[in-house]
Amino acid sequence: MTAPAAAAEPFVRFTDVEKTYDGETQVVKSLSLDVRRGEFLTLLGPSGSGKTTTLMMVAGFESPTRGDILLDGVSIKGLPPHKRGIGMVFQDYALFPHMTVRQNLAFPLEVRKNTKADIDARVERVLDMVQLGGFAHRRPGQLSGGQKQRVALARALVFEPSLVLMDEPLGALDRQLREAMQYEIKHIHGSLGVTVIYVTHDQGEALTMSDRIAVFDQGIIQQLATPDQLYEQPENAFVAKFIGENNRLSGRVLAIDDGFCKVEIEGGTVRALAVNMAGVGSTTTLSLRPERVTLNPSNGTLANQFDGVVRELIYLGDHIRTRIAVCGREDFVVKVANAADHEGIAVGENIRVGWRAEDCRALDGI
Repeated sequence: MTAPAAAAEPFVRFTDVEKTYDGETQVVKSLSLDVRRGEFLTLLGPSGSGKTTTLMMVAGFESPTRGDILLDGVSIKGLPPHKRGIGMVFQDYALFPHMTVRQNLAFPLEVRKNTKADIDARVERVLDMVQLGGFAHRRPGQLSGGQKQRVALARALVFEPSLVLMDEPLGALDRQLREAMQYEIKHIHGSLGVTVIYVTHDQGEALTMSDRIAVFDQGIIQQLATPDQLYEQPENAFVAKFIGENNRLSGRVLAIDDGFCKVEIEGGTVRALAVNMAGVGSTTTLSLRPERVTLNPSNGTLANQFDGVVRELIYLGDHIRTRIAVCGREDFVVKVANAADHEGIAVGENIRVGWRAEDCRALDGI
């Protein structure tokens, strides 16, 4: 009866963790967070939001000012980095330039006094895993950026750690290679089942790779959820703005009824989901994804309908990014699928836009 309970225990636990460098400004504020065993958790946020400091406290390169961090149920506060048994992958690779790929991968095992036979077997295994079997005798200077990043990943995995930390590991790669590496890391994580804590400021990267995402701002987790929940159900205006593109309309709450609200905006009123607001009379920010807006809907088919003018059309391959002046905004965006029915839309044309109340979220007024 004890096994299921033990399995449910978080692998990494932050309890009321705070970090300040000057005794006044808190970089991380009252952080309590559980990381599940085997999950891929991404810490996402803008520069200075506290995500990298949080990662560095797990690694042991920074110490909490207050609170505790547990790894597999044991406090690691005060434990030096080399005794934590954690794999690390950095943006700058941190490979030894004078060593071959094989020597770089063998180094963590030699430090741990593994036998030569074991080292050889593990190095071969991780080289095959990252598809670099023929590169063992090359030095880092003879590798491309993507190959260096694969070696860095293999080195973090070669001693079979139970936890791997990644700090902006793909930031130095070009877009096409970065996207390819995202899927590669995701597949390796799925095959090994290792726990990963990943730091990035790239929302697309986070959405692609993660089991869950913790969105940081000003040292606080604004929302912790799965990628689809973050995108579809943001809990505040910061998350709605930071995750994906969205239209923001400011207004005043006129009424709240059965989970929905009526909001007065420039040009009329909007019916929206009442998600996070102070109440009737308060200001609110309406969040609406561009792909949830319909152009020229039939009368009465959608709860919210407004007249506007097409300002700009940008062809982006799979969709047309349509900028419309409506509801007092010049930057209202609609994503129109690149299909036959998009023809006929022209800049300067009067157009009607509409959306469901369920697709519009009334959030805090920032």
